[in-house]
Amino acid sequence: MVQNLPTRLKITPEQFDAFIALPENAEKRFEYIGGEPVEVPSNLLSSHIAALIMVAIGIYLKSNNIGRLTGEAGTYTVGEDRYAPDVAFVSYARLPELSYQGYGTIAPDLAVEVISPTDNPHHVNRKIINYLNAGTWVWVVYPAAQEVHVHAPEQEPYIVSLDGALNGGDVLPGFILPLSEIFAEMD
Repeated sequence: MVQNLPTRLKITPEQFDAFIALPENAEKRFEYIGGEPVEVPSNLLSSHIAALIMVAIGIYLKSNNIGRLTGEAGTYTVGEDRYAPDVAFVSYARLPELSYQGYGTIAPDLAVEVISPTDNPHHVNRKIINYLNAGTWVWVVYPAAQEVHVHAPEQEPYIVSLDGALNGGDVLPGFILPLSEIFAEMD
């Protein structure tokens, strides 16, 4: 017997805004990916890794006052989609003022996505493509493999393994973060 998978209902951005404003969704985190609302629950490990990356970039920004950081509650419009990266950086040149309005109207300069077991690979790939099309650097962190896949606009992607280090490239000039500092507690 062949079973048909349920078809997901596509909604407009306005319908998405109304959906996430519902009282029952107040404590949940959603992204709008390909016309669908996608719940993106976190977990302690992913949240911890994101926090370590955020702290490292935050220390860098204390000496290099070039922009702002947001965590998973910071949301961005990327193409037609709306994302809530685990960590994001936006330069002052691109976003001189912050807003209380919902999703930001620009893509970040750097988006960090810490992969959880519940992440849909199709959604992750769509986000990478959309981020790159918007000019965003993307660090995709794979805790289980203890590696980070780096995607930069108009460059070949590459993988940084446990014995390597992330560098900020043109986005965070001079920033270096050894992966051993991120994954130290996982050994």
